[in-house]
Amino acid sequence: MDEDALPANPGETASIGWRRVLLAIGGVAAAVALVVLIVMVAMSNRDRDRALAAQRHSFEVMILARTLESTMTRAEAALGRFVVSGDKQVGRFYYDEWRRAGTIIDRLDTVTRDNAEHTALITTLRGIYRERGQQLSETALRTNYGQGWNALSRYYQAGQARNLEELSETLDRIIANEASVLDRRNGAAARSIAYSNRLAKTLSLFGIAAVIGAILLGWATLEALAQRRLARRDTAEVARHADEMEEAVRDRTAELRDANRLLRAEATERKQAEAQLRQVQKMEVVGQLTGGIAHDFNNMLAVVVGGLELARRRLADNTAEAARHIDSAMDGAKRAAALTRRLLSFARSAPLLPRAVDPHQLIQGMSDLLDRTLGERITVTVRNDDDGPAWLIWVDSHQLENALLNLAVNARDAMDGAGELTIALGQKRLAAGERPDTPAGDYATISVIDNGAGMTPDVLEHVFEPFFTTKPAGKGTGLGLSQIFGFVRQSRGGIDIASTPGEGTTVTVLLPRHAGPMPATQPPGAPAVAVGAAQRVLVVEDDPRVLAATTETLAELGYVPVPCADSADAAAMMAAQPDIALIVSDVVMPGLSGPDMIAALRPDYPDVAVLFVTGFAGEVENADAFGGHEVLRKPFTMAALARAVEKALTAAAPSKTVSGSSRIAADEAAG
Repeated sequence: MDEDALPANPGETASIGWRRVLLAIGGVAAAVALVVLIVMVAMSNRDRDRALAAQRHSFEVMILARTLESTMTRAEAALGRFVVSGDKQVGRFYYDEWRRAGTIIDRLDTVTRDNAEHTALITTLRGIYRERGQQLSETALRTNYGQGWNALSRYYQAGQARNLEELSETLDRIIANEASVLDRRNGAAARSIAYSNRLAKTLSLFGIAAVIGAILLGWATLEALAQRRLARRDTAEVARHADEMEEAVRDRTAELRDANRLLRAEATERKQAEAQLRQVQKMEVVGQLTGGIAHDFNNMLAVVVGGLELARRRLADNTAEAARHIDSAMDGAKRAAALTRRLLSFARSAPLLPRAVDPHQLIQGMSDLLDRTLGERITVTVRNDDDGPAWLIWVDSHQLENALLNLAVNARDAMDGAGELTIALGQKRLAAGERPDTPAGDYATISVIDNGAGMTPDVLEHVFEPFFTTKPAGKGTGLGLSQIFGFVRQSRGGIDIASTPGEGTTVTVLLPRHAGPMPATQPPGAPAVAVGAAQRVLVVEDDPRVLAATTETLAELGYVPVPCADSADAAAMMAAQPDIALIVSDVVMPGLSGPDMIAALRPDYPDVAVLFVTGFAGEVENADAFGGHEVLRKPFTMAALARAVEKALTAAAPSKTVSGSSRIAADEAAG
């Protein structure tokens, strides 16, 4: 008989029903437990992922901060090497690294916008970066234009700037803040993982209990165990990611250590640069001292030259012995004046008074001077290497004449007083980057070529250095070529030198072409304002000895001098004597300087001629301060003063002419 057909035992049926109810309850409970387990594990995983993302965010901020610091350090180190070596590749590396630092700051700003404190620090950091960039860009710009010593000074000042410490402090604050945030996030991640583990354990136990109560819920228990294993694997993955981040931090720390080693190595180079900078600063002090000494020295020379000329004119017996002594004194005074001009040029305190100059005419005008200076055993040849007309140049003609005369004298000494000297005129167009120290454009070239002894390469390396000379003791100061170098660079030109031992030397000066027309000159035979005519001249000079010598010289020339020892009294004296035709004024004086005094008087006396007299115009910023008026450098001879007065009066009133210039011409020939 089939057992299924047997009637069910009521007790067994009740038991089966009860078990079914328990089974149903157990199934529902297991299902609920499974759902709760899945939901809670999902929430726990989401919290864990958020904590890990926050950890990665913190590590990224800290790494970016350290990367920014090392990038800026490498950029400044590259700038230091650029200043010392002048290598353009190093300069470009500095610019690339500095721009990369700006990109890193932008990235920091992006990833820290959720933190108000970080936002404020990034704003401060960006300001320091801009300020630091402006300081370093000045150093890079000066180095790029060949101003090595000035660039070293700027670089040294940038190294001592307060913003360098502020940059380090700001980065340390960012890292410290992020480290604090990272600690909190690590704690939150650990709590989230622990909570997930406890939850999984509790629910797994519940699942195991459900399996014991209902075999049908066993699969739910197995699923819960599987979820638990998954959570453990995720925890291990998190730990692995954390280890990788720690390894990245260790690698970055190693890079920083390497950067620090490089910085220590470059510190030695910086010390050498600082030593050179201190030498530059010493030379600047020497230049300032030279300018002050030259000012007083030129005043004394003005008294000596003026007094000797007056004594020579008034000698009763005019004995040969007296004339010989006077000539010796005049020669010594002129030599002292020439040395003073060299000192001023070396100190960069002699202002340039540029004008449009035809180099061919200037050299032709120097032919007699060159012949007298070089002697009969030197053959001077002037040639034009270009078929077209010579280009005009914008230059101080007196300084150019001095430079060419110095080069000619050097060539004479190199030829031992006998040989051939060639002055070649040419034209050259420089392309961009053709010469690192000279911008692109048109340049007139003047080459001084000799067939003397020549120089070796090791001597050529030092010829433009101050006080370097190959002449015997007492035969040269070593300022000639350095003065020429400084003059050419002030005139925005360039200079080259080539020499072969036993064959000779070629010095080529490049001066910028002047695009404007040649200024109109007075035609030959045109009348000029001459000496005499009893014109009244106001002489403004703070040194009483120079004032006395100048007024007496003007009186000897036939003018009526009106002495004025204080520039503040000039306006009152002009008002009291309205017939004054010319103002002869010193430049550097206590109170009002000469240019300031003339600027104040010009509206009331627009037709009065002006002649500036100066021995040291270093305090005048540029030649424009003279307003286009004539400038006579101390010490000056009587003939030079006469010429300057005539020129100033002619420029102010070209139609006014008087007789009497023949006496000055005779004096000039006699001098």
